[in-house]
Amino acid sequence: MTGRKISVLIVDDSAVVRQVLTEMLSADRGIEVMGAAPDPIFAMKKMEARWPDVIVLDIEMPRMDGLTFLRKIMSERPTPVVICSTLTQKGAETTMQAMSAGAVSIITKPRAGLKGFLQDSANDVATAVKAAAKARMSKVSASASAPVETAHVAPVRGSMLKTTQQLVAIGTSTGGTQALEVVLRALPALCPGIVIVQHMPEKFTDMFAQRLNSLCKIQVREARDRDRVLPGTALIAPGGRHMKIERSGAHYITRVFDGPPVNRHKPSVDVLFRSVADQAGKNAVGFILTGMGGDGARGLKAMHDAGAHTVAQDEKSSIVFGMPKEAIALGAADKVIGLGEVAREIMGSATADHL
Repeated sequence: MTGRKISVLIVDDSAVVRQVLTEMLSADRGIEVMGAAPDPIFAMKKMEARWPDVIVLDIEMPRMDGLTFLRKIMSERPTPVVICSTLTQKGAETTMQAMSAGAVSIITKPRAGLKGFLQDSANDVATAVKAAAKARMSKVSASASAPVETAHVAPVRGSMLKTTQQLVAIGTSTGGTQALEVVLRALPALCPGIVIVQHMPEKFTDMFAQRLNSLCKIQVREARDRDRVLPGTALIAPGGRHMKIERSGAHYITRVFDGPPVNRHKPSVDVLFRSVADQAGKNAVGFILTGMGGDGARGLKAMHDAGAHTVAQDEKSSIVFGMPKEAIALGAADKVIGLGEVAREIMGSATADHL
């Protein structure tokens, strides 16, 4: 996109939303709103004349719903889509379907106080659009990892054999919902305990975890305060709250808490990774996957310096090569691998005696 503005098409049946989003995004010198449509039928007519770089899409609309429109786009001409969703359970359920269908990120809108809320979130909306514009849509439908069987676990480094419990920490952002699905679906039921930060708004992480839980052999759920990190379980930090881990005897527990955003994010990958460095040290393995920005890079470096095995996703398989790139530049990653290799790397860090 260097040298020209990011062209954006807004598709939302609310005239207020269309107006406010147009004003907000047009105020950014790097973004051009090429048009706004009240539903997908009107949007497709506009797209016949000019195709946008990014589409900001509502889900619940007349004539054709956003999910049907999204699937049509992804099958015909994959394009970065940012979902503009209501902060409701129904909105979260549909948005998770949209993320699975290829949308790259979410911005939220409440049912009341809409104009003020969106204006307060102007920087976040512009950031989401710019991140989406960097997405490599050929990677959204990345080939799934082959399932990893426990019998295929590779020998581990000597330092791992001395631990009472092993811990896997994963941080990701834009494109992460698709990446996590690829990784977690490939894991066998018997695997190390996993803690995850995926940048996602409040109320959406629980639905995301439920969806993954229905697809995976392992158990996946949104983390609660003082949850024990158990083998065969992945705990996802709740949107709008930070998560860290603490040592409790021979085990690890999660601490879920409020606080200011870190690196403009809550939950923050750095918050999780720094706690893992402090509490687990060489007993941990850290993965930083696809995402925009630098959240998690310094935390992964802290894990590396504490003796943990640290891994970054490679550019070729990343939807957005931002967070991994920053970590690699800091010297935080021991290893750089493709998305399809992550599940095997997780199992390669463990032995059956420690699961």
